[in-house]
Amino acid sequence: GLGTLSPLKNIPFLSLCFPLLFPLAFTNWQHPRASYARCGVRSRSSTRFLGNTMADIQLGAHTVQSHGVKVARFHMHDWIMLLLLVVIEVVLNVIEPFHRFVGRDMMTDLKYPLKSNTVPFWAVPVIGIILPFVIFLAFYFRRRDVYDLHHAILGLLYSVLITGVITDAIKDAVGRPRPDFFWRCFPDGKEVYDNVTANVICHGENSVIKEGHKSFPSGHSSCSFAGLGFLSWYLAGKIQAFDRRGHIAKLCVVLFPLLCASLVAISRVDDYWHHWQDVFAGGSLGLIVASFCYLQFFPPPHDANGWGPHAYFQTLADTQSNTPMTRAANPLGVGSSEAEAGYIYTRQPV
Repeated sequence: GLGTLSPLKNIPFLSLCFPLLFPLAFTNWQHPRASYARCGVRSRSSTRFLGNTMADIQLGAHTVQSHGVKVARFHMHDWIMLLLLVVIEVVLNVIEPFHRFVGRDMMTDLKYPLKSNTVPFWAVPVIGIILPFVIFLAFYFRRRDVYDLHHAILGLLYSVLITGVITDAIKDAVGRPRPDFFWRCFPDGKEVYDNVTANVICHGENSVIKEGHKSFPSGHSSCSFAGLGFLSWYLAGKIQAFDRRGHIAKLCVVLFPLLCASLVAISRVDDYWHHWQDVFAGGSLGLIVASFCYLQFFPPPHDANGWGPHAYFQTLADTQSNTPMTRAANPLGVGSSEAEAGYIYTRQPV
């Protein structure tokens, strides 16, 4: 039936996601060279950012236990907005989509077989959220950097939820019929049309018909690219894929999540749940949103500081300063919690 979920053996490509745990082999935790100028520290010695300097900073000094509450509290409004997006997403799935006119002639392209999903609905959050989350945790246990973990999780959730809200809003507004709409509308194969408008008069199950008006864009595609696209950005920064050293294996690791997302998208066309335009639009949407969300928290992967979040380097700059923040250096009256969270840094001119 329509609601039957295919067993995992029907989605063998999910096994391709396991090699995503391998990027840890590429990481060099001797702490790569970073551009100190990007940290806002202005002194002659600020450009020397190697070995002993990094050792003095102690990467493991900012853990979930020591700074987790402060960082989460500083981003409280972001988490509240995230909950609001969840509510909006639920509402968008409850309301009835626009029922586009479907005439007899249009049914020619909408008579594809009604099939179950190769990639079940529950597998999308597993692929797009839980899998990246596991990889984030693996990097956290290596670096013990709460800023990296918090921003990666927050950025990922925003990427998926913003994409989901945009996708479902467009679905409801457009109301494009799915390729299998005929069998959703006429499960017994007997066509019925209005004598005046020539529009379809469906006599199938209401929930199945409702879902049949949500073809554009593909939710599986957009959410998969939103989650795995964000993961690709993250891995590119962590393993320094664009360090100009010519390690092509790193590029393979970066592209692997996008391959998994592409296979999810292709399955939607194979199952006749979407037209190819739906999949292309959904994938593009997810990847664009993922890019914006990643760059909100992390430098571009090709940057010298691309292996860490902005907040870490800001905290690093503040830690390097031996001069305490004074009122003269803090004209805006920034609170200590903001400085400790790693978002405000300043020092006396030298």
